[in-house]
Amino acid sequence: MSYNIKLLMGFIGTAILVTFIGGLSYSISTGFAGFDGGLPFMVIAIVICSAAIYDFWDECVRKK
Repeated sequence: MSYNIKLLMGFIGTAILVTFIGGLSYSISTGFAGFDGGLPFMVIAIVICSAAIYDFWDECVRKK
Protein backbone atom coordinates (compact mmCIF):
# COMPACT_ATOMS: atom_id res chain seq x y z
CA MET A 1 0.00 0.00 0.00
CA SER A 2 1.37 3.43 -0.84
CA TYR A 3 2.46 5.79 1.92
CA ASN A 4 -0.19 8.43 1.14
CA ILE A 5 -3.08 5.94 1.15
CA LYS A 6 -1.83 4.36 4.37
CA LEU A 7 -1.55 7.80 5.98
CA LEU A 8 -5.03 8.89 4.86
CA MET A 9 -6.79 5.67 5.88
CA GLY A 10 -4.96 5.55 9.20
CA PHE A 11 -5.90 9.15 9.95
CA ILE A 12 -9.57 8.60 9.06
CA GLY A 13 -9.80 5.45 11.17
CA THR A 14 -8.06 7.02 14.15
CA ALA A 15 -10.19 10.16 13.92
CA ILE A 16 -13.41 8.12 13.87
CA LEU A 17 -12.28 6.03 16.86
CA VAL A 18 -11.19 9.06 18.92
CA THR A 19 -14.40 10.95 18.08
CA PHE A 20 -16.57 7.98 19.06
CA ILE A 21 -14.74 7.30 22.33
CA GLY A 22 -14.66 11.02 23.19
CA GLY A 23 -18.39 11.38 22.54
CA LEU A 24 -19.16 8.28 24.57
CA SER A 25 -17.08 9.58 27.47
CA TYR A 26 -18.78 12.99 27.28
CA SER A 27 -22.20 11.36 27.21
CA ILE A 28 -21.48 9.19 30.24
CA SER A 29 -19.98 12.09 32.21
CA THR A 30 -22.83 14.52 31.54
CA GLY A 31 -25.63 11.99 31.82
CA PHE A 32 -27.03 10.06 34.73
CA ALA A 33 -23.62 8.98 36.06
CA GLY A 34 -22.41 12.55 36.49
CA PHE A 35 -18.78 13.60 36.49
CA ASP A 36 -17.82 11.42 39.47
CA GLY A 37 -19.40 8.32 37.99
CA GLY A 38 -17.98 8.97 34.54
CA LEU A 39 -14.46 9.77 35.73
CA PRO A 40 -13.13 6.17 35.63
CA PHE A 41 -14.41 5.74 32.07
CA MET A 42 -12.95 9.13 31.11
CA VAL A 43 -9.51 8.07 32.37
CA ILE A 44 -9.75 4.79 30.47
CA ALA A 45 -10.92 6.65 27.34
CA ILE A 46 -7.93 9.02 27.51
CA VAL A 47 -5.53 6.08 27.79
CA ILE A 48 -7.19 4.24 24.88
CA CYS A 49 -7.24 7.33 22.64
CA SER A 50 -3.59 8.04 23.47
CA ALA A 51 -2.69 4.46 22.54
CA ALA A 52 -4.63 4.74 19.25
CA ILE A 53 -2.90 8.00 18.34
CA TYR A 54 0.50 6.52 19.18
CA ASP A 55 -0.24 3.44 17.07
CA PHE A 56 -1.26 5.67 14.14
CA TRP A 57 1.98 7.59 14.46
CA ASP A 58 4.03 4.39 14.79
CA GLU A 59 2.40 2.57 11.86
CA CYS A 60 1.63 5.36 9.41
CA VAL A 61 3.67 8.49 10.05
CA ARG A 62 7.05 7.28 11.28
CA LYS A 63 9.23 6.03 8.47
CA LYS A 64 11.16 2.93 9.39
